Amino acid sequence: MFQKTPLSQRQYCAKCGGHLMTTHPPLGLIDVFAATLPELEFQPAVHVNYAETVLPVRDGLPKLKDFPREFGGSGETMTE
Repeated sequence: MFQKTPLSQRQYCAKCGGHLMTTHPPLGLIDVFAATLPELEFQPAVHVNYAETVLPVRDGLPKLKDFPREFGGSGETMTE
Protein backbone atom coordinates (compact mmCIF):
# COMPACT_ATOMS: atom_id res chain seq x y z
CA MET A 1 0.00 0.00 0.00
CA PHE A 2 1.13 3.55 -0.75
CA GLN A 3 -0.58 6.56 0.83
CA LYS A 4 0.25 9.84 -0.91
CA THR A 5 -2.50 11.80 0.84
CA PRO A 6 -4.88 11.15 3.76
CA LEU A 7 -7.67 10.76 1.17
CA SER A 8 -6.29 7.84 -0.81
CA GLN A 9 -4.37 4.59 -0.48
CA ARG A 10 -2.99 2.80 -3.55
CA GLN A 11 -3.21 -1.00 -3.50
CA TYR A 12 -0.85 -3.22 -5.52
CA CYS A 13 -0.77 -6.88 -6.57
CA ALA A 14 1.43 -8.90 -4.20
CA LYS A 15 2.55 -11.12 -7.09
CA CYS A 16 3.38 -8.71 -9.94
CA GLY A 17 3.32 -5.29 -8.25
CA GLY A 18 0.68 -3.91 -10.62
CA HIS A 19 -1.52 -1.04 -9.40
CA LEU A 20 -4.96 -2.62 -8.89
CA MET A 21 -7.07 -0.12 -7.00
CA THR A 22 -7.14 3.00 -4.88
CA THR A 23 -9.17 3.20 -1.70
CA HIS A 24 -10.54 6.50 -0.37
CA PRO A 25 -11.43 5.71 3.27
CA PRO A 26 -12.85 9.15 4.19
CA LEU A 27 -15.20 8.99 1.19
CA GLY A 28 -16.09 5.30 1.48
CA LEU A 29 -15.04 4.75 -2.16
CA ILE A 30 -12.80 2.25 -3.93
CA ASP A 31 -11.50 2.86 -7.46
CA VAL A 32 -10.82 -0.46 -9.22
CA PHE A 33 -9.06 -0.42 -12.58
CA ALA A 34 -11.52 -2.02 -14.99
CA ALA A 35 -8.67 -3.52 -17.03
CA THR A 36 -7.77 -5.74 -14.06
CA LEU A 37 -11.13 -7.55 -14.34
CA PRO A 38 -11.09 -9.23 -17.78
CA GLU A 39 -14.57 -10.73 -17.36
CA LEU A 40 -16.11 -7.32 -16.63
CA GLU A 41 -18.13 -5.86 -19.49
CA PHE A 42 -17.10 -2.27 -18.87
CA GLN A 43 -18.09 0.76 -20.94
CA PRO A 44 -16.39 4.03 -19.94
CA ALA A 45 -18.79 6.92 -19.42
CA VAL A 46 -16.67 9.90 -18.35
CA HIS A 47 -13.09 11.09 -17.78
CA VAL A 48 -12.27 12.68 -14.41
CA ASN A 49 -9.35 14.98 -13.54
CA TYR A 50 -8.98 15.83 -17.24
CA ALA A 51 -7.29 19.13 -16.36
CA GLU A 52 -4.28 17.00 -15.37
CA THR A 53 -4.21 14.90 -18.55
CA VAL A 54 -0.89 14.22 -20.22
CA LEU A 55 -2.29 13.03 -23.55
CA PRO A 56 -5.52 14.31 -25.08
CA VAL A 57 -8.22 11.68 -25.51
CA ARG A 58 -10.66 12.18 -28.36
CA ASP A 59 -13.36 9.62 -27.72
CA GLY A 60 -16.53 11.70 -27.44
CA LEU A 61 -16.94 11.05 -23.71
CA PRO A 62 -17.47 13.93 -21.27
CA LYS A 63 -14.26 15.26 -19.72
CA LEU A 64 -14.52 16.67 -16.20
CA LYS A 65 -11.93 19.17 -15.01
CA ASP A 66 -11.79 17.39 -11.64
CA PHE A 67 -14.62 15.37 -10.07
CA PRO A 68 -18.42 15.50 -10.27
CA ARG A 69 -20.03 17.90 -7.79
CA GLU A 70 -21.48 14.90 -5.94
CA PHE A 71 -17.92 13.87 -5.06
CA GLY A 72 -16.69 17.31 -4.02
CA GLY A 73 -15.44 18.50 -7.41
CA SER A 74 -16.52 21.41 -9.54
CA GLY A 75 -18.44 19.28 -12.05
CA GLU A 76 -16.97 21.55 -14.73
CA THR A 77 -16.56 19.95 -18.16
CA MET A 78 -13.72 20.55 -20.60
CA THR A 79 -13.54 20.35 -24.38
CA GLU A 80 -11.75 17.57 -26.24
